Amino acid sequence: MIENPAEQKRPNSDLGTRTVSSLLMIAVSGLALWLGSYAFAIFVIAIAFGLLREWRSLVWAMTPGTAYRFAWTIGGMLYIGTAAGLMAFLRDSGGTMLLLAFVGIVIATDTGAYFAGRAIGGPKIAPKISPSKTWAGLVGGMIASALFLTVFQNWNGGFSGWAVIIGAQLAVVAQAGDFFESWMKRRAGVKDSGNILPGHGGLLDRLDGLLPVIIIGSVAWLGSTSFWGAL
Repeated sequence: MIENPAEQKRPNSDLGTRTVSSLLMIAVSGLALWLGSYAFAIFVIAIAFGLLREWRSLVWAMTPGTAYRFAWTIGGMLYIGTAAGLMAFLRDSGGTMLLLAFVGIVIATDTGAYFAGRAIGGPKIAPKISPSKTWAGLVGGMIASALFLTVFQNWNGGFSGWAVIIGAQLAVVAQAGDFFESWMKRRAGVKDSGNILPGHGGLLDRLDGLLPVIIIGSVAWLGSTSFWGAL
């Protein structure tokens, strides 16, 4: 997700690279999701291993002792493994639209927070962790996510007033995941979690908000299919 512009600003000549990388990521992800079965399972496993590799690099840079590194590594395996497992489970359980909803929520949150933060500014949420993120940006992200989920659910033939509340709540979850990864990078003293995505950084930089949204959103779906049934 978007970090501090002063720290993360890339040259304009990088715009083409970032655009091509984004299109390729969307194409590969969409193809794997469409193919499903073994293709999607292989895709999810590959992404999970990439995420764990970056997680390990951050942990090794931010923690000094063997015991701490071991604990953080186990935590990362549980965190990333749970999200990856739920992705595969949802795809095989007819939850393709739900996965798309989760991705859309994160994108809407990121976009709404970025534009609201730039247009309104105001007090920072946690300047020592992520200096660019403001309370106005958070509210903008919540509104954008709520609007997206409402439209998305209605487009799929159903409507519920809970879409506004759930969309706003998952926006907060996405931002929390973003802050968590930013905190790890601060501790590790790095700008990006990796360099596997030209112009974007690492996989964790792109999926920091999606991981917790998948986990929390899936738990909510398993607990109450009445709202998510339309997806």
